[in-house]
Amino acid sequence: MKCAPFDYVCANSVEEVVKVLGEADGDGKILAGGQSLVPVLALRMARPSVLVDVNRVPGMGRIRPVEGAVEVGALVRHSQLVEQTHHPLLAEAARWIGHTAIRTRGTTGGSIAHADPSAELPVVAVGVGASATVAGPTGERTVAADELFVSALVTSLDDDEMIVGVRFPLPTRWGFAEFSRRHGDFALVTAVVAEVDGRVRITLGGVAAVPQRALAAEQVLADEGTAHDAARAAAAEIDPTADLHGSAPFRRAIAGEMVRRALVRAGIE
Repeated sequence: MKCAPFDYVCANSVEEVVKVLGEADGDGKILAGGQSLVPVLALRMARPSVLVDVNRVPGMGRIRPVEGAVEVGALVRHSQLVEQTHHPLLAEAARWIGHTAIRTRGTTGGSIAHADPSAELPVVAVGVGASATVAGPTGERTVAADELFVSALVTSLDDDEMIVGVRFPLPTRWGFAEFSRRHGDFALVTAVVAEVDGRVRITLGGVAAVPQRALAAEQVLADEGTAHDAARAAAAEIDPTADLHGSAPFRRAIAGEMVRRALVRAGIE
């Protein structure tokens, strides 16, 4: 299918993006890498009246280490995340995103804003306690990842706001595990383990509408339980829905195993 008709604006500044989105009155979309948006447009699942191309907006394509964290601009491509060495967990997660062509075009800000329950970067964001810098009509504000994701493909961003960067804290230990039918497919279950500020955080993707912290499993570890104990607790506390890719018990079993693997890769046994 072809996209429904729309106006196209190539913005040169964040202020211009915000202005055009505001004038669209909730009927505008941001175009960055287009790896998620364009298929949706082609299927006419979305029919925005205007697309705002942000690829020429300066200052959003950099990766910058800061004290205890790494700041990633919204236009940083997934391939750049794979190649960077400042945040090894981000590099590992980005390797699992789609295929080479997708990683070359897809952007960090686009993936976070799209809020796909199966996407890798939202799980990492919640896992390490990341925060997004969001620009709007009144300036910039900071939104914690826990508060950004509302539901599947839904965020707390207003219609005239855009993500300009994401700050990812650096974990002292980390582990990443993902299960998909084939490499490059959407993840059925993703597990991220990250030790931040002395506490191990366990986060699961693909088992709920938003990335889900396995709080009971985290408490098991805090009480000096083993990786096996924590994995079992993580599987027990989630309530995954069944779909054509697998039943709820199947996803629960896979989640437990992914948590165990991620914990082992973090050096927690």
